[in-house]
Amino acid sequence: MVSGGPGGRWSEMLVLMLVAAMTVRLWPLVRADSLCRWGCSSGAGDILYFSSRTTSLITHPCKRNLAVYLGARVFFTTDSFGSSLLPFTIPTSMQVGVPAVTSAHFAGPVLLFVINQKVYIYDYRTNSWNATIGIEHPISHVSGDNCCYSQNSFCVEELVGSLGGIFFFHSLSQVGLLVLDGTTAKFVYSDHPLSRSFGLPFDYIGTLDILITPGQKGILILWSDNNLLISPNAGQLVNTVMVNFRPYLFFPSILKANLTIHSIATIWSQEAALMFTHLGELEILTPLPDVNFPAFDFLRCPINVQEILMNPDLEIEACKVQRLHGFFGNKMYTIDMNSELTLTAFMIPRLGSSPIPLVMVSNPHSLGLQATIEEQDYTLDGNSEYQLNIYLKQQHHSGRADPNFTSSIKRPTISTVTLDIANKEISCIDVKPLTALVSVGCDLEKKIIVQNDISACSKGILDPVTLQDNYYYIIEKEAYDPNFLGQKATEDLKVLYQYNKLGCPSLVYYDTPWKPVVELWRHGEFQEVVNAQYVLLEVNGLFTYTYSLTAGTALCKSQPQNWTTIMADAGYRRPFSWDRENYVSCHKPNSGSLLRWPDVPYQILGGPTNNKIIFDQRNGIYVFLLSIVDPYYSYCHLETTFSIYVYGDFPPSIIPIELTIILLTMGMLLTLWLVYAIPKCRAPR
Repeated sequence: MVSGGPGGRWSEMLVLMLVAAMTVRLWPLVRADSLCRWGCSSGAGDILYFSSRTTSLITHPCKRNLAVYLGARVFFTTDSFGSSLLPFTIPTSMQVGVPAVTSAHFAGPVLLFVINQKVYIYDYRTNSWNATIGIEHPISHVSGDNCCYSQNSFCVEELVGSLGGIFFFHSLSQVGLLVLDGTTAKFVYSDHPLSRSFGLPFDYIGTLDILITPGQKGILILWSDNNLLISPNAGQLVNTVMVNFRPYLFFPSILKANLTIHSIATIWSQEAALMFTHLGELEILTPLPDVNFPAFDFLRCPINVQEILMNPDLEIEACKVQRLHGFFGNKMYTIDMNSELTLTAFMIPRLGSSPIPLVMVSNPHSLGLQATIEEQDYTLDGNSEYQLNIYLKQQHHSGRADPNFTSSIKRPTISTVTLDIANKEISCIDVKPLTALVSVGCDLEKKIIVQNDISACSKGILDPVTLQDNYYYIIEKEAYDPNFLGQKATEDLKVLYQYNKLGCPSLVYYDTPWKPVVELWRHGEFQEVVNAQYVLLEVNGLFTYTYSLTAGTALCKSQPQNWTTIMADAGYRRPFSWDRENYVSCHKPNSGSLLRWPDVPYQILGGPTNNKIIFDQRNGIYVFLLSIVDPYYSYCHLETTFSIYVYGDFPPSIIPIELTIILLTMGMLLTLWLVYAIPKCRAPR
C-alpha cells in the first residue's frame, strides 16, 4: 500500500477501518493448530532470513495452499499456515555462506531462492535442494510466470532469468530482455513483429522488483520502496503510477510525492504479512514463537475488504454491475489453423446505470477479436440482462491487420482474452474479470485417417481371421531396401502384419494410378476430406512404385524435396521425419535450390497438383506412413499409418520371352496353314 494514497479523506478512513477491523478481530483468535506439536524435529542446516526490511509473503499462483513467508525468518507452508512451522533451513552441505534471501519464486513444482547472490532450487515434492548450473554472475532477484491451466500439454513450465535479464512472457509468446541503460530501461523481444523495435524506455531508479501477475494477462508490476510502475502489455509500455491526494493535487510518481511503499500489515506488526485467500478477502499473518518448542504458530486475522468498502462513511460509489458471468472463466481453448472460437458471457447492470464491457487480448499480434452485445432478457426487478458474444480467430485471417503487425502464422502462440468493465469502481471488488487462455496452435483432438471403402477382406482376397493370427508376409529382396535408398537388399524380409493397428488393407489395382483419400476427424466426428499436401513412405523400404509427376510436370520453380534429401539432412539417422516443420514448397522461387533436375519424381501428393502413385508389376501388402507437410493446414503434426493390398498383376512366366515369341509365331503360321490346307483335303477329287 502507499501511505497517504489516492482519494484523500476516504482513503485515510479506509486505512483506519482496516486497522480497526484487525484490532477487533484479533482478540477472539487463537493460535494455528499445532499439528506437528509432537512430531517435528529441529531442521538441520543454515536458518534462512529475508534481507529486506519489508516482510513479504509469496503464494503459489496455481496451488493456493503453498506459500513462503519472507521476514526475519523464512517459513514454507503446504497448508496455508494452518500448522506450526519450523524456520526454513538450507542444508549446510550447500555451502551458501551468508543465508540471506533476496528473492523467491514458485516455478511450477519447485521453489527458487536467491541466497547470497546465487540461485538455489528447492523441490518441495521430494524435500530436496539443488544448486543451479550455468549461472556465473551474481543474481539479485528472480521472477517469472506459471501456467495454471490444468492438464494441457501446451502449458509447459518455462523459467525466467534475473531482473535486468531474461523473461518469458506467456501472454505474448515472446522472450523479453530487460536492457538497463543508466537510469532508463526498456524491453526487447525475440520474435516478429516485436523483434523489429524496442519497448518504450522508462525511468529505472534503484533496483526494482518485477512481479508478473498470475493469469498470463501480461501485467507487470515494477516497484521498490519509493517507486511504483505498471505495464499492461508485458513491458511494451511501462507507466509510472500517479498519486492523487485530493482534487487538483497530483504527483507524477511515488518518489515525487515523497511517499514510501510498505505493507499495511506493518501497522500492526513488523513481521506481519498479507495473504489474499479468496476474492475480496485477505488474511494478516503473524508468526508467534513458542517458548517451549522451536516451531512457530501463525496468528491469522481475516479481513473482508468488501464489507469494509460498503461502509457509507467512505462515500464510495456503488458498483454499476450487479453480475458478470460466463462459462469460459479460467478455462483453456485452442484455435488451430483456419479455425474460429466464440465465447459468450452475460452482464446485469445496476438499475439506472450503463456500464461499458471491455474485451481485451494480451497478444493482439496473434489473436483477433470482434465483440457484440445485445439485450437478452429481464430480471425480476425489471433490470436488463445483456449477452456478450466474443468472436476470436487468428489475427492473420481476421482481414483487419497489416502483415507487419501479425506474428508469424507458422509459429504457434498463446494469448489471454479478458472480459471486464471499463472504469470499474473500487466497490466492484467482487465482480471478477473473466479470463480464458487461448492457444493458437495444435488442436490435440484432431486426427487423420485414410478412407477404406473397399478392402481386400471384403472382396475375399485376404481373410481377417488369418491376418489376426500372427500373419507374416514375405517381401522379396529385389523389392525393398532397409536403408530407404532404392537399392536391392541381400535377403528376403519376413514381416509380421499388425492387424490391431492397420486393420484389413485397402484394395488397389496395380495398373491404375492411385492416391489415398485422407479424412480429418475431431472428437470422433468427420470434419472434411484433406486437400493439403502430404507425403508417403513405405515403412519396410519397398520401392516398387513411383510417381505420375516429375518436378518439371509439377511446375516446380525450384528443386523439390524428396525422401533422399530429408534423410540426408537427418544424417541418415532414424527417426527422420518430413512434416510441416521442415517442408519447403518448390512452387516458390528458392535461390538456394534451383531446378536443375526437372525429370526427378515429384514425391508430394495433394495440394495444387494431381500427383498419384504408379505401382510396378507386383502383388502384395504395402504399409505406408502418411504425413501432412502443408504448414498452413494445421499446427499439429498430423500423420497416420495405413496398409493397402496391390493386386491384378499376373505371375511372371517361367518360359523365356524369346522362346514365347517364337512359339507364338509358329502357332500363328500353323493356324494359317491349317485354315488353307483343311478345306483342300475335304474337297472331292
